[in-house]
Amino acid sequence: MKSGKQRRAELDTKKQARKDRRLRKMKTFLDLDRLEQPRAALPEPLVVSRNLAPDGSYSLPDFVSRGYYRDKPFSCEACGTREVWTATQQKWWYEVAKGGVWTTARLCRPCRRRKRERKNEARRVHLEGLERKKRKA
Repeated sequence: MKSGKQRRAELDTKKQARKDRRLRKMKTFLDLDRLEQPRAALPEPLVVSRNLAPDGSYSLPDFVSRGYYRDKPFSCEACGTREVWTATQQKWWYEVAKGGVWTTARLCRPCRRRKRERKNEARRVHLEGLERKKRKA
């Protein structure tokens, strides 16, 4: 014959075993193991297709069908350095600047800056020439 204390310990052990079995069953049913791990955030930023510039094409670029932007590595055409066109930069280019959806980055930031400065200098020289020509006439 068992004492009340021993019987209580047995009952508590059985109760804990039932609880563990139920929890395991629920975890498999609801896949709670996946939920307990830190959830990987959805790849950001998401594509808002109504903000994209219309292009008249019947097909969709991969980022539109995927639903989010992904970092894209590329080599600069001017200097050959390896760069990454980030998802945030892509979102700005396609949705804010309304760049063509079939275009991708070709130049690294320093090369783009040099190209822009060269264009601005050519524009300045051209306008000065026009101004001199206007003064002569």
